Amino acid sequence: MESQRPYVRVVPLLVFLVLLAGCAKRPAVSVASAPPAPGAARAEPTTPAVPSAAPRAPVDQERPGLRPPGTTPTPARPAPSEFRRISELTDIHFDFDKAEIRPRDAAILDTHARWLNARPDYLILVEGHCDERGTNAYNLALGDRRAKATVNYLLSRGVQASRFTWISYGEERPWCTEGDESCWTKNRRAHFLVKLR
Repeated sequence: MESQRPYVRVVPLLVFLVLLAGCAKRPAVSVASAPPAPGAARAEPTTPAVPSAAPRAPVDQERPGLRPPGTTPTPARPAPSEFRRISELTDIHFDFDKAEIRPRDAAILDTHARWLNARPDYLILVEGHCDERGTNAYNLALGDRRAKATVNYLLSRGVQASRFTWISYGEERPWCTEGDESCWTKNRRAHFLVKLR
């Protein structure tokens, strides 16, 4: 009997693993961290991304025996589907392949910050979006940077960090579907949704 070469058994396994790794196409969801001390340098919120948009029950609700006596469970973050669009918070836009807040968009965010500070009962979801150019993974990361930059700007204007959640959709939810620069400009945006606490 002829012996099989070892790579004949390994190749199908490697192909399966590559296909499995390439199939995940989920938006990254994050929440803002606690605000820095007054006068401290601004840092990006560093809460790890949640792998899906669905809220996850707190650990102590999944396994009640692990919660220390006398402590209360941490409330789950609302799902993106629980937020709604309102006309008072308009989109801001970004330059190609950039996540910096432009001066004209800073003025829009200043108005948003005043509106949000006057309404502390609203939770805010900031969506980061990109145009269709670039890979899915790159655009998800760029959308995340855009959402974080937007959140950081609003934090610097006094909006509480505990009110924010952000999500990156990359190129997956375009506002405009034409394949030209005037359309791509509309898709490079941070979009705002709110939910009453």
